[in-house]
Amino acid sequence: MTRTALDAPRVPERVGGGRPAVPARLVLAVLVLLTGVTMLLGYANKARCTGPGYDAAGRSVPDYEIRVDRDVCYSDIQYLWLGRDVDRHVFPYVSGSITPDGQLVGGVVEYPVLTGLLIWAGAYFVQTDGGFLLASALLMAPFGLLTGWMLGRMARWRALLWAVGPPLVLYAFHNWDLPVVACAVGAIYVVHGRGTDRALVDRATVAAVLLGLGFALKLYPGAFVLPLALHVLAHNRPGALDWFGALRVALAAAGTVVLVNLPFALVGYEGWRASFTFQQLRNVDLTTNSIWYWGFRPESNPENVEFQDAIDVLSPALVLLSFAVAAAVGWWRFRRAGRYPWIGVSAAMLCGFMLLHKVHSPQYTLWLLPFLVLLAVPWSWIAAYLVADAVMGIGIFRWFYAFKAGTGGIYDGLAAQAVAVGVWGRAVLLVVLFVMFLRLPEPFDGGPPDADGVTSRRTPVVPGGPPA
Repeated sequence: MTRTALDAPRVPERVGGGRPAVPARLVLAVLVLLTGVTMLLGYANKARCTGPGYDAAGRSVPDYEIRVDRDVCYSDIQYLWLGRDVDRHVFPYVSGSITPDGQLVGGVVEYPVLTGLLIWAGAYFVQTDGGFLLASALLMAPFGLLTGWMLGRMARWRALLWAVGPPLVLYAFHNWDLPVVACAVGAIYVVHGRGTDRALVDRATVAAVLLGLGFALKLYPGAFVLPLALHVLAHNRPGALDWFGALRVALAAAGTVVLVNLPFALVGYEGWRASFTFQQLRNVDLTTNSIWYWGFRPESNPENVEFQDAIDVLSPALVLLSFAVAAAVGWWRFRRAGRYPWIGVSAAMLCGFMLLHKVHSPQYTLWLLPFLVLLAVPWSWIAAYLVADAVMGIGIFRWFYAFKAGTGGIYDGLAAQAVAVGVWGRAVLLVVLFVMFLRLPEPFDGGPPDADGVTSRRTPVVPGGPPA
């Protein structure tokens, strides 16, 4: 049986021939503990907006609408307590619909079905938005801890970027993203993160199921099925493409998506379809934080129907083009080096989506963070991205507060400048990361395949350093 460098060795590993390295189990324990502490800070940050009292609908009082922006403690979780029948404990989708003016009714939420179930479960036993935030945090925290553990297994101390990074404080409980991040990281972990003698196609099939579950949570992991399938396709000796294995991966992901969604589509098609329709109808506006709004002012006003219709076509077309470019560059690297870099290609595809999609929610940084852990991105670029992200994540809410207080316009004041710096700084860095991810070496050295295509050596490479 092959082993990863993070499996407990019989003889203590030594660093550079000197002192023994920190035991893997201790590394993991520290990383999980720190992840838990950071998530507690993240919860405390969002909980500042709850209470101290509640009105008849369970909404925090006083001055909820002012505090969430002024104190930078807004979360979608607390906000969506009202307006989607979450407070009424309506089971999602099956009896819902979308009105002609784009309002979701009857228990429909604007997320795929597994996230809808998480929302319903988090609200089931509570009667206030504060209780909803706490219950949702308790439901999602294990996924954050699991992600920290898996990243620690694969990247050791570099996983501190996840465990103590600012994004986990800012966004851990901003929305329902920790479960989908765990699915995406879990797919990589199943393929590369633990010693096994199972064939790559078997590991990749399990990973595809996880990516399918991720699609049923927040869609974006579904994009990674393509590079994973190409990785399986190209894993044999040069010239011997594994078409059956690649098809098996694609079918496993597609089958998972169908099995999860089919019951909802059969029982309440209108409500199930409404969640997708809502996203399709969403306009580019000052809440979307995207280059499309800021790059085309004033034409990008929501009232400009022609512009909005054009972006509804242009944005997804360019996202798909970025996916195709990333996949093609990965194939070019395979032709040169004999191995398809599916992790780097997946990371680049995510950058393309985050840059070109018409909505760029703040918590998307949690999606990107594991790739910054696993791939050898220089720390200077990581620091630059985290700074731009924090400037945006804090500035946007102070900007909203300035609007509500009547003390600033769309271009006026420090908060507006922070938003501009955040939007464009983040956009430039996503372009840089797109290129960088496609050039960096894969974090796991597959070694030469044996006769049946099973890699005989899968040694993790610590990003930014020599093989572990």
